[in-house]
Amino acid sequence: MTKMARRVQQVAGALIIVCSSTAISARAQQSSGEQQFQRRCASCHSMEPDQNRAGPHLSGIVGRRAGAVEDANYSDALRESGIVWDEEALNSFLSNPRDMVPGSRMTFRVADAEDRQAIVEYLLRK
Repeated sequence: MTKMARRVQQVAGALIIVCSSTAISARAQQSSGEQQFQRRCASCHSMEPDQNRAGPHLSGIVGRRAGAVEDANYSDALRESGIVWDEEALNSFLSNPRDMVPGSRMTFRVADAEDRQAIVEYLLRK
């Protein structure tokens, strides 16, 4: 085998390793976000449209105006907040709902930034 052929094999092998680990990492993040959602959010929120619990369903939350889910039990503060949910708003709200929207009924916070980001990324995909 020539020196050039060995080098091509080495580079190809390195690319395979990088691509594989990236795919594994993406699956782990997706799994982590769903697991975090189930662990921290699912007792009050569903991902099924039109299935409200103590809080509104979160299916299709990105781009939706806060307080817009019909028949959900919102505080006046959240309904009148003017928030449109995007990555930044979700991250901020989950870090401390009552700081972002004083008077919000949601008291649960996700203090850990990595866990919060995993949940937000999960919601962005749903």
